[in-house]
Amino acid sequence: MPEPDEDLAVGLAQAVEAIGAWQQTFGDFAVHPSVQVPDAHWRPAFEEYLAKLTAPGEQYPFFHPHYAGQMLKPPHPVATIGYLAAMLINPNNHALDGGPATAQMEKEVVADLATMFGLPTDGRVLGHLTSSGTIGNLEALWVARNEHPGKAIAVSRDAHYTHERMCAVLGMEAVLVDVDEHGRMDIDDLARVIDSHDIGTIVATIGTTGLGAIDPLAGIIALARDAGIRVHVDAAYGGFFTLIADDSDDGVPSEHFRAIAQADSVVVDPHKHGLQPYGCGAVLFADPSVGRHYRHDSPYTYFSSDELHLGEISLECSRAGAAAGALWLTTKVFPLTPDGLGRVLRPCIRAARRMHDRLQDSPSWQALQAPELDIVGYCTRTDSAEAMDADSARVFTALAHTDREEQWHLATYSMKRSDLDRRGIEVQGDADRVRILRSVLMKPEHEFVVDDLVDVLEASGPPTVEA
Repeated sequence: MPEPDEDLAVGLAQAVEAIGAWQQTFGDFAVHPSVQVPDAHWRPAFEEYLAKLTAPGEQYPFFHPHYAGQMLKPPHPVATIGYLAAMLINPNNHALDGGPATAQMEKEVVADLATMFGLPTDGRVLGHLTSSGTIGNLEALWVARNEHPGKAIAVSRDAHYTHERMCAVLGMEAVLVDVDEHGRMDIDDLARVIDSHDIGTIVATIGTTGLGAIDPLAGIIALARDAGIRVHVDAAYGGFFTLIADDSDDGVPSEHFRAIAQADSVVVDPHKHGLQPYGCGAVLFADPSVGRHYRHDSPYTYFSSDELHLGEISLECSRAGAAAGALWLTTKVFPLTPDGLGRVLRPCIRAARRMHDRLQDSPSWQALQAPELDIVGYCTRTDSAEAMDADSARVFTALAHTDREEQWHLATYSMKRSDLDRRGIEVQGDADRVRILRSVLMKPEHEFVVDDLVDVLEASGPPTVEA
């Protein structure tokens, strides 16, 4: 186990001290007795709270590399310190007077994100942080609806469920496009959908949350432009891998990441690979003129400056300025460059490729497909759908319910049997859907333990054999 992070403790204390000293410069005032709480009153509640957070079996160790399940990990200590410092002030980035400093920081980090994706960098980029990728995608689809009223959205059937949900919210038709044998949007089926439906926008996913598949964006954009269709890129999970899209052994193929620069809009989640706490997504638009769709009047909000207020280009009103402050500070320490944040991503790619190679050599396990990002799907080598499903459930449960230091936390992933067949994994039986196992290796420390994980899987026993 790692030693307690002394730098984090010192940094948090420094943040509290600095903000306290700043507050003192405005003069003393009397705190109202209604909000004063004696130590003896709040301390028991706090101790109960901590006990609930750390109770056995009630919380997963997201911080530990033995947690290789969902897309969860703690923020970097730098982000935590940055968030706390701004949170003590509690700025609201809806209007400039709600958070002058953090609003400026937000504008700077949004410009940096635009540069990372290759979008225009002449100061005309329209974009802002959001509370999540879901809200970012909602905004992009809302703009798409206003740009092409009455037209449908085409989206891969393996894309995040938020797109269908948000289309329902917006009263738009969502048309599902089939995927290929790797879970990527099928270009031929997309052409069929365009011919048979009135499509206004195509949603391309750069890193599906299921298996990390990369839709063929370059081809999608070419097809869309010929048909006068907008392209929105959901890069909530995979967007930061643009930093290492260099076709190297521990990078990712460049073609479709570079094509993001040609898209009409893009969403990315700094609270995934950007080292941030939850509550930090981002949406950017290539054409700043779409800001006209946000135009509204607030008689009490936008009075402190003639500059553009972030709330004037956002569907969300109140937004945490602390999220912008934390991201700004983090990107100063880990710049959005191959040698900055990119160096944190490469070990994840190496871990996923190492796990894939080990599984392909295993007598008991097999990888679903070669990973495009840092997500690995795998299953036992059995020809029975029911046995494969049972193996996944058995191993998932057994590895999570042992002594704490020996635990491994994985995830299951439900797949159509036909999708297994398309990947050359043929199983027999009555089950139409089969659970496999899935690991998101999004912590750089996973590189150090991935061989241990495969060893544990192989020690979990041979695949179930159906009688």
